[in-house]
Amino acid sequence: MRPAILAVLLAASLPVVALAQTAKPHQAAVSAAVQKALADPVRQTDRAEDARRKVAQVMAFAEVKPGQKVLELVPGSGYWTRVFSAVVGPQGHVYTVWPGEMAKYASKSLAQWQKLAATPHYANVTLLQQPAALLSAPEPVDLVFTAQNYHDYHDPFMGPVDMAGFDKQVYDALKPGGLFVVIDHVAPAGSGLADTDTLHRIDPAVVKREVEAAGFVFDGESDALRNPADPLDIKVFDKSIRGHTDQFIYRFRKPAK
Repeated sequence: MRPAILAVLLAASLPVVALAQTAKPHQAAVSAAVQKALADPVRQTDRAEDARRKVAQVMAFAEVKPGQKVLELVPGSGYWTRVFSAVVGPQGHVYTVWPGEMAKYASKSLAQWQKLAATPHYANVTLLQQPAALLSAPEPVDLVFTAQNYHDYHDPFMGPVDMAGFDKQVYDALKPGGLFVVIDHVAPAGSGLADTDTLHRIDPAVVKREVEAAGFVFDGESDALRNPADPLDIKVFDKSIRGHTDQFIYRFRKPAK
């Protein structure tokens, strides 16, 4: 019986081995694309931030590939956008969303980004200005990405936004099998939404619950930006923690069918 059992186990393991083998070239291709993007001479100033932001790990976790369409929410200084633009290349596109409600509080950043998005080097980047509660994309995208601003959509200055409707709009913007990646500052477990407008933090469990309710499947998390030394009870702009807050990175997938 033992040889028979062993044969069954080996047979059952073959698809897994085959899958791992086919995945390796794909992973290498993505790694090469990300490395090339990070070496873009235009990013010379950004490179000082790469180690702190764990950009290579984040790009790998978000499964960004050449030719993809990306929808980025609230691009800020454009740090992530510049990487996305280089990775997806001329056959891909990056749509950056500036909610009107947020733009009035960041007029300088918006003006700088409008200028940057108009340069030939970023011909594959489009700036979208729209109400926070009315998210849309010109075409189905492979990835929706938000870094440190999912919590903002809950706050009074943004509406607040009906998050059930918002997450459904994210869902609808994605291609089947597409990803929604959320990075945000951690609030204490069980705190819910109590800290979104004061400390600019959010309980990760709330994000998971809200996004899954829209039809997404939780597809994993990365601890690349976790910091157990963060006390979680101070504002993210406090000098003692700014730039080094405890952050979660969640990946959600829209079912392929």
